[in-house]
Amino acid sequence: MIKHEHYQATLANTGAVPALLCGHCGSILSRARIFQNNGDFVDAEDCQTIGLCSADDCGAVNCCDDATSHLKAAGDNQRIAS
Repeated sequence: MIKHEHYQATLANTGAVPALLCGHCGSILSRARIFQNNGDFVDAEDCQTIGLCSADDCGAVNCCDDATSHLKAAGDNQRIAS
């Protein structure tokens, strides 16, 4: 079985609306491509929340747990940029 690398998304809180950034290329992760990992990504089985980068030539799988935990603590988890 081939093991694919996954990256850690980071939180960019520079504007009025926080955004998650791809840990590989730094692009903003689309809210539509952030979802709960229900065992679909075996390589990232330790991650509860997955974000797929839609940037050209990237497509990285990002673990968003650390970044979203900061939002949940601040009560901003519904305000992630789209």
